[in-house]
Amino acid sequence: MKRKKYKKELYDLQIELVKFQKEVIEKDLKVCIIFEGRDTAGKDGIIKRFLQHLSPREVRSVALGIPSSRDKKSWYFQRYVPHLPSSQEIILFNRSWYNRAGVERVMNFCTDKELKCFFNEVSNFEQMLNHSGVIFFKYYLDISKDEQRLRLKDRKTDPLKQWKISPIDEKAEESWEKYSKARDDMFIRTSFAYAPWYVVNADDKREARINVIKHFLSNVEYAKKNEKLLAFDRDIVCKFDQICYEKGLIKK
Repeated sequence: MKRKKYKKELYDLQIELVKFQKEVIEKDLKVCIIFEGRDTAGKDGIIKRFLQHLSPREVRSVALGIPSSRDKKSWYFQRYVPHLPSSQEIILFNRSWYNRAGVERVMNFCTDKELKCFFNEVSNFEQMLNHSGVIFFKYYLDISKDEQRLRLKDRKTDPLKQWKISPIDEKAEESWEKYSKARDDMFIRTSFAYAPWYVVNADDKREARINVIKHFLSNVEYAKKNEKLLAFDRDIVCKFDQICYEKGLIKK
C-alpha cells in the first residue's frame, strides 16, 4: 500500500474509531480486543494506530511482563482479570492469556498438565466475558518466515528498535515449525462460535493495520457509521476456517 493512500485511509478510519469510542462512553459499553501472532508480526503497530486519537482516559493497551512468583501460584487467568474492561472502556491486549497456548507451550514454560487445564478452562472464561456483555475480538497476525527473518534483522540493526529484542526472538526462527503446530492446535481448539479467531495476513504492515481496523469497525455498531469506508479485504482478514490455509493467510 502506497504511503499517501495509507495515510488518508488511516485518518478516515481513526475518525470512525473516535465515533465508536463516543458510543462506548455514552452507552457504558465494555470492549476487549486481543492481539496474538508471530514474533515481529506487527502487534505494536496496529495497537498504536488504534489508540492514536482516542481518549486515553477510557482506552489502554495491556502488555503484561513475565509472571511473578505469586502469579505462578495463582489461577492462570487471575493476572488478566484486573485488566479487563469496565463500562466505557476499550482494552487492547498485546498478547494475552493465549501466551500459554503459544510461547509458554513452545518454550516449555508450562507443564502438559497446565496446558491441558488452560484448554479446558479458556472456553468457559471467554463465555463469561460474552455473557457479561463484553464486546470481544481475537486477532492473530501471521507472517511468512522470510518476512520474519527480515524484521528480526531490522530489530538488531535499527537503534530505535533495540528495546524490542528479547531472548524469545532468538528462538523464533529455529522454533518456526513448533510455533506453527501450536498455533494450528490453538485455532482448532479455541475458535469458538461466541469468540472466533480472525487471522490476519500481516506481511504488509500497512495493509494489515488498515484491514484490521476496517474489520473491527464493520462488526460493531455506532452512530453515524460510514459503511462505505469499512469494506475490508477478505484475503487480509479471515475468520478462522480451512479456507484461511487455502488463501495462504496462515503460513506453514
